[in-house]
Amino acid sequence: MAQRKLGQILVDLGYLSEDQLWDVLEEQKQSPGEVIGQVAIRMGLVSDEQVTEALAEQWGMPVISLLETTIPPKVLELVPQTMAEIYKIMPISLKDSVLTVAMAEPQNLEALDDLRNFLGYEVRGAVSTAKDVEASISRYYADREDSIEDVIGQLEDDDLDNPNHGYDLSSDEEMADAAPIRKLLNMVLLLAIRDQASDIHFEPFEDEFKIRVRADGVLYEMVPPPRHLANAIVSRIKIMADLDIAERRLPQDGRIELNVGGNPVDLRVSILPTLNGEAVVMRVLDRTVVQLDLSKIGMDPNTLMRFRTAIKRPNGIVLVTGPTGSGKTTTLYSALQELNDIESKLITTEDPIEYDIDGIVQVPVNPDIQVTFANVLRAILRHDPDRILVGEIRDYETGEIAVQSALTGHLVFSTLHTNDAPTAITRLRDMGVPPFLITATVEAILAQRLLRKICTECRTEFDPSDDLLMELQLPIEQARKYKFYYGKGCSRCNNSGYKGRTGIYEFMEVTDEIRDMIVADASVDDIRSFARTQGMTTLREAGLKLIFDGITTIDELVRETVVEEIG
Repeated sequence: MAQRKLGQILVDLGYLSEDQLWDVLEEQKQSPGEVIGQVAIRMGLVSDEQVTEALAEQWGMPVISLLETTIPPKVLELVPQTMAEIYKIMPISLKDSVLTVAMAEPQNLEALDDLRNFLGYEVRGAVSTAKDVEASISRYYADREDSIEDVIGQLEDDDLDNPNHGYDLSSDEEMADAAPIRKLLNMVLLLAIRDQASDIHFEPFEDEFKIRVRADGVLYEMVPPPRHLANAIVSRIKIMADLDIAERRLPQDGRIELNVGGNPVDLRVSILPTLNGEAVVMRVLDRTVVQLDLSKIGMDPNTLMRFRTAIKRPNGIVLVTGPTGSGKTTTLYSALQELNDIESKLITTEDPIEYDIDGIVQVPVNPDIQVTFANVLRAILRHDPDRILVGEIRDYETGEIAVQSALTGHLVFSTLHTNDAPTAITRLRDMGVPPFLITATVEAILAQRLLRKICTECRTEFDPSDDLLMELQLPIEQARKYKFYYGKGCSRCNNSGYKGRTGIYEFMEVTDEIRDMIVADASVDDIRSFARTQGMTTLREAGLKLIFDGITTIDELVRETVVEEIG
């Protein structure tokens, strides 16, 4: 059955007239991100309680008044505060293994599926106002804020080895299903997603089982759980990722799909057998963290204008270079998103596909069955594409077909692993691509890095030493004209002094003069020097601007760029 519209239910209940509903719908067009119930409340036409009643009828759930409900402590123990806040829910009761939760967003049915997966109970929803859910979380969790340390402390106190618990230690599945194991893993996942981590590492060593989280490109260690629980934790991850828990000798790959706070989050799971047991890495793909928009990735206006001109050319090759984890894929996806219209056929081949984008045909690479970049690229050309993204040019064969694709009227995007833009020319030469083909096809090269941004909450001005200023390769007197900042460390940034990252970019357009230099076998330094006379900003220069604007630190720039780039 089709879902009844909320506006119509409000009319049927007598809370809105037909004319008022039309007014609300007109108002909603002005703010498309806002749901109709919130618009009606903002206009003063209905109350929170009336919208809650309509939502309950729409989704077939009971209405619950949290202010009049007493929640047993045992029920609160099942759902950590982090989970309640992220999913905007409040646990109410547990009866016959059915957990009932009050939801501020009953339309988010995927949240119920996540909670079933996380908690191991059948979960049913009831509807309450967002205000009441927030107030209840503050009230009930005020004295019981869970942390990883608390959960691990409980694990050590409980000691799952104790036969009185009734857990069968010889059964991986039963241990993995134990409530303490679930609680620990739920906590790690939700904290990592909340802190916008990119990867979560579970690493077995002889005497300990480490959990580390990569946020803003740097690994942070969490409090390690007891070593003897390693197998149980890995088995729990395998169950969630639908992998074989009995297989411990071979690498395995899987995925866990969550819906956190109404947003889809993909966890790519990779299991690797090691000397001391199985190691796990989860790649967190959260579309709300990565905005696929060229105007929001930190490019300065001049570089952005030149890059936009390059990606709109009818044919040729546009390369993005940088080490692993420098944001190349995000830049290319953002470019494709901008070009993604009804008149263009866009096809990508990637290893692996990181984000699923509507309107773009995406092909995963699988070398095990000979589905390589080169083979897929040949097949793609028979699908009448306008623009093609090749995840990476790794060898001569892929480079050759990319060149042929560009020569036959396609625009090809790809990545290379080089330190800066001019070096990409040398890398293509080293792969065996002839200089005359490089000059005929390569239109532009963008090199990039990601630098951590100083936390705005604890940003502090300081006076750097002469030794530190010398790292910038600038005259000391000139550098002293600027103010310098660092992050002292606070709770918002996990005492790191940094929160979030931004890009620095070096854009080199392959002009006729640079083509002549390539054919004449000019050195990288000569090409770099000439490109700078044509307006290319080096990575180091782009980073210096961020330091002088108080966005990043000297240490970050020195760590991510090399001195030779100044040229």
